[in-house]
Amino acid sequence: MATKSIKSVAFVSLGCPKNLVDSEAMLGDLVSAGYQLVSDHGQADAIVINTCGFLEASKEESMDVIHEAIARKNSGELQRVIVAGCLVQRHRAKMLEWAPGIDAMLGVFDRDHIRSAVSGEVVDDGNLDDAPKYWIAANALVAAKSRGLETTDLTVQGADGRGIGYYENDANRVQLTPRHWSYLRISEGCNQNCTFCTIPSIRGKMRSKPLAKIVAEADAMMASGAFELNLIGQDTTSWGYDIGDASGLVGLLTALDGVAAAHGGGWIRLMYAYPTNFTDAMIDAVASLPNIVNYIDMPLQHASDRMLQAMRRNVTAAEQEALVHRLRDRIPGLALRTTLITGFPGETDEDHQQLLAFVDRVQFDAMGVFQYSPEAGTVAGTLDTDASLRVNDDLKRAREADLMLLQQEIAFENAAYVAEQELVFDVLIDGSEAGASGRWSGRCYHQAPAVDAKTIVHAKTPPSIGELVRCRIIGSDDYDLLARPESECHRVVSLPISD
Repeated sequence: MATKSIKSVAFVSLGCPKNLVDSEAMLGDLVSAGYQLVSDHGQADAIVINTCGFLEASKEESMDVIHEAIARKNSGELQRVIVAGCLVQRHRAKMLEWAPGIDAMLGVFDRDHIRSAVSGEVVDDGNLDDAPKYWIAANALVAAKSRGLETTDLTVQGADGRGIGYYENDANRVQLTPRHWSYLRISEGCNQNCTFCTIPSIRGKMRSKPLAKIVAEADAMMASGAFELNLIGQDTTSWGYDIGDASGLVGLLTALDGVAAAHGGGWIRLMYAYPTNFTDAMIDAVASLPNIVNYIDMPLQHASDRMLQAMRRNVTAAEQEALVHRLRDRIPGLALRTTLITGFPGETDEDHQQLLAFVDRVQFDAMGVFQYSPEAGTVAGTLDTDASLRVNDDLKRAREADLMLLQQEIAFENAAYVAEQELVFDVLIDGSEAGASGRWSGRCYHQAPAVDAKTIVHAKTPPSIGELVRCRIIGSDDYDLLARPESECHRVVSLPISD
């Protein structure tokens, strides 16, 4: 039990956009309970750290933050340290050994216990006994059953239409992104079985959020000022299959296009698409629905058949490339982003050269590269223990550099070409450029927030944050575009007429 009343709470959110949404939801619960949220950790009675445990590097980052918070508690600056998220879910048996000063822990299925975790007391759960310090359900089905939800005959896997679905509430969120754009989670977990990935063991099997809930959240966010909604999940193209929604992603995109239209228009952006499930109907929906931007984030991971098979991606290199061509042929002006893995166990120089050739042929609009990280509990983690398959760190770094230098050349050339053509785009203004008067940072439809390049707008009349400004591209600066409002490019000056 807490010895003093907790009134103010600081929050640290680490990891991916899905984790950010969890953080926003927990913050919403805390605000509803009357807690004061503070950005200055020195003013906080308690701190909540929502961790990432996807890779070893993210684990180390999370542990550094946890240890720092515990040190501040031990010095009397904090009363409680609460740790939540993927690291807790994945390593729950070891957390207290690694950080014995933790006061409470929440797994990924138990964020609704955040008030009890912060206060150290039971909150509105009907239990008169002291609350446990840790809420870590093994999976979504166990968590649902403990909350009194009907789970008979439900599954947490497959596309049989009998899945339990995403039953948590994301509606009451404190938005951590700027007001004009937000993430909209459409599903949780994944039914894919990639050999390098820890997500199914942490987040569980695919659970789609029901359409009505997604539409209601989108409507509320747009009503409160959001213009751009970025759809996230581990495998967004598989949305609906697990809960028996026959309309699938096409039905979801159509419904969200209607929400945006009702609010005067907006940008709905598809992130985390999976190549094996991308149907022609989905392609046509992106191409035809006016508020679904012509942008797709689709992690492909590799382009060598050997590597794709070893990763269990269930797709061939030829099938991937054919899909890319179909997407570009049928979606005008499509911007395509991907992420790749280099240094996977057994990757040869020939595999690497095939990947380079693929990137050169496809010319992605944006691309990220991760060096393979062996993770305990994954099939690939076991492969990496074989010295004959392991790719050493120096070679991983060199291959990553090869890929990113090639992509840099592609991106710089693309940006320069857009500037040369003086193309006109709508630019969503994100804010002013630091230390630069008259310059504003924004994004065109082909630039996703937080991961892609930006468009720097030179404007005499300051635009508003969240405003959509029609701009002409006048130059480029490496990855970024330089633009000027169209209204300032063509000004007609009336001269007085003499008698």
